[in-house]
Amino acid sequence: MIQRINHANKELALIIRRSYSKTGIEFFTPSDYSQQVGYMKRATGYLIPPHIHNPVPSEVAYTSEVLFIKSGRVRVDFYSEDQRYLESSILETGDVILLAFCGHGFEMLEESEIIEVKQGPYTGEQDKTRFNAIPKDQIKIRKAQ
Repeated sequence: MIQRINHANKELALIIRRSYSKTGIEFFTPSDYSQQVGYMKRATGYLIPPHIHNPVPSEVAYTSEVLFIKSGRVRVDFYSEDQRYLESSILETGDVILLAFCGHGFEMLEESEIIEVKQGPYTGEQDKTRFNAIPKDQIKIRKAQ
């Protein structure tokens, strides 16, 4: 299952649930995103020819992140660009999320292992504006579709 989190006609995040399966290849992001996220399911013996990627100059205006939930359960809270809380989703072992254009925060609901991929180099605190989290009693969980 693919779940898209949208606000004000903008895709904030994309969740690829662990249950998603489709033969072939599919890219979920448009070509103008600074990170491309796709899924591939190929049969035994399928060959991808050897290749290298050519240098292609590009400019990254916003850092986006892809998180792979290796184990555990994580609540992700979504915020608008003006730091207003929008909603939350629960991520479980095997889920993948692209955080494209949103503020976000996390709470580990269980001990969790997460693999994070984003554009580099990481510039530390220059890369982020931190703000206060939504109080727990105001959290709205979006159900997985």
